[in-house]
Amino acid sequence: MLIATTRKPIEDPGRLYSGDRGTAISFNSIVVSIPPDRNRKIGEVQWPSHVPANPEKDFAVLKVGKVASEQNVLRWFRKNRNAKRQAVIFVHGFNSSYSDAVFRFAQIVHDSGTDAAPILFTWPSRASVSGYLYDKESTNYSRRALEDMILQAAGSPDIGEVTILAHSMGAWLTAEALRGVGMRNGTIPAKINNVILASPDIDVDVFRRQVIEMGPKLPHFTIFTSTEDKALEVSRMISGGVNRVGAVGDVGLAPYSADIKRLGITVIDASAVDQHDPLGHNAFADSPEMIRFLGRGLAGQSLEGGQATFAGRVRMAATRTASLAGSAARAAVVAPMSVVGGERVFKPDPYREAEIVDGEISY
Repeated sequence: MLIATTRKPIEDPGRLYSGDRGTAISFNSIVVSIPPDRNRKIGEVQWPSHVPANPEKDFAVLKVGKVASEQNVLRWFRKNRNAKRQAVIFVHGFNSSYSDAVFRFAQIVHDSGTDAAPILFTWPSRASVSGYLYDKESTNYSRRALEDMILQAAGSPDIGEVTILAHSMGAWLTAEALRGVGMRNGTIPAKINNVILASPDIDVDVFRRQVIEMGPKLPHFTIFTSTEDKALEVSRMISGGVNRVGAVGDVGLAPYSADIKRLGITVIDASAVDQHDPLGHNAFADSPEMIRFLGRGLAGQSLEGGQATFAGRVRMAATRTASLAGSAARAAVVAPMSVVGGERVFKPDPYREAEIVDGEISY
C-alpha cells in the first residue's frame, strides 16, 4: 500500500510514526504479508506475539520504502493499478496507532477481494480511549493534507476513479476534506465517484451542512449505520447529546429522508445484525458477509442494492478487533526503512506551492 501521514516520524524503525502531529506530510510504501486462508478467518487481524512475526500465522510487514518524489508516487501507482486504474483511499478512525491503520487496511483490502490500488491516509491518533478529544483535534489538523491528496489523485491522468472508505472519526475528517475540496474547486472532481462512511462519528446536523457545502455534484455516498454501536453512543454523550450519523439507523435518519433521497445517499442499516464485537463499531471490517459486500463498493460499484436491513441474513463473526488487541509486538511491526533520494517536483494545487522533498511535504 501507499501511505500518506501527518504523524510525527520517530527513530524506532519498527514503528516509523508516533501518535504526535508531524510538521510534514510523509510518504511511504509498505508491503504486508497476510497468513494463508487455512490459518485465519475473514475479518481477523492476527497480531504477532513476538518479533519478528511468523508470516504463516501473523500479519507481517515485509518491506518499507520512502516515497521520495512525485515520480515515485506515479511509479508505485502504475505498478499496482488494475485495468480500470482504480484507487481506494482508506481513512481510519479514533484510537488507531500507525500499525493499527496499516494492518486493518491490509485486512480490508485482502478480505474484500478488491484489486484497486490501496492508499492509506493516517492521521495522528493517541491510540487510547482517553485520547478522544486529542484525536478529534488531530483530524482538524489533517484536513488540508487529505484535501490535497484527494485533489492530487483526482488530477492525475494515471488514475481513472477513486473510492474513499472512511471509518468512525475518520469519516468526519473525510467529510470535512471533501467539503474543503468542493469549496476550493467549486465541485467534487468526477473521479471521486464513491464514498463509503462506516459507522461515521459525525453530528447529524453537521453532516447535512458538510454535504450541502461540497457543491452541486456529489459522489455516491454509502453510510453504514447501527443503533447498536456503543462507541458512537459514548461519542453522542461527549458531544452534548447530539446523534451521530453512524448510530441512528434508518429510523433516526427519517427526518432527513428527503435530503438523503435527493442526494442519492445509500443507507445500510446493520442494527439487527448479531453483534459479537463488544462495541458494535467495526462490523464493516470484521463480519465476513459485510466485508464481502463492502468489496463491491471498493470496486467502484454502487451498494444501493443492499439498502435493506441485514437482519436474519448476516451474522457477525466473533473476531478480536485490532483496536482491542494489545502486545509489545503490536507496536513494532515494520521492517527498517529504505531511504530513497528525493527531488523537488510536486505541486498539488494553485493555492500553495508544495513539493515532495525526501519523502515529505512541509505542512
